[in-house]
Amino acid sequence: MAADLEEKTNRYHDLLTEALDAAEVAPPADTPMGEAAAECLEMTESYLDDGRHFRENDDLVDALAAFSYGHAWLDAGARVGLFDVPTESHLFTV
Repeated sequence: MAADLEEKTNRYHDLLTEALDAAEVAPPADTPMGEAAAECLEMTESYLDDGRHFRENDDLVDALAAFSYGHAWLDAGARVGLFDVPTESHLFTV
């Protein structure tokens, strides 16, 4: 079971990293939607950093949760139009 958790944690880390690289802010930065996109990116990056910290400290459960929450922020932002993302991939649910 520990091997499954490690594999899943690493897979979610890679998914979040790839999704973050693929997402581009859609609205102009100096608009309220642009500010919301920046805040969403900040949350995503914070969860990615937290997850990496947890994983380095062998806390795979919290690492997996952090990677999942980070991806949720990014995916939700894509759904409401804060980010331009690839629609023909496994990275987003849009």
